Amino acid sequence: MTEQRLSDARIAEELGALPGWAFDGGKLHRAFRFSDFRAAFAFMTRVALAAEAANHHPEWRNVYSSVEVWLTTHDAGGVTARDFELAREISAAVAPCGG
Repeated sequence: MTEQRLSDARIAEELGALPGWAFDGGKLHRAFRFSDFRAAFAFMTRVALAAEAANHHPEWRNVYSSVEVWLTTHDAGGVTARDFELAREISAAVAPCGG
């Protein structure tokens, strides 16, 4: 069964509990900054493990100490509850990596 895409109102409500995240271009987005590449890569490793466990993978970009993440559920054509679940896990992965 395909996840149901969330309404803009529901997305705005959910974003209220996720500091730093935004709704941009139909996707959840957040930029992270770390002290160096090692810390950024440690963060990406934590996120990769969580994403693989959830079978829900981010779009992301890494340049040295910065990582940008976009979340959307392609099968649903937009943001779903799964994206918010992964966003919460991603937010929790930041502190141990020094972000």
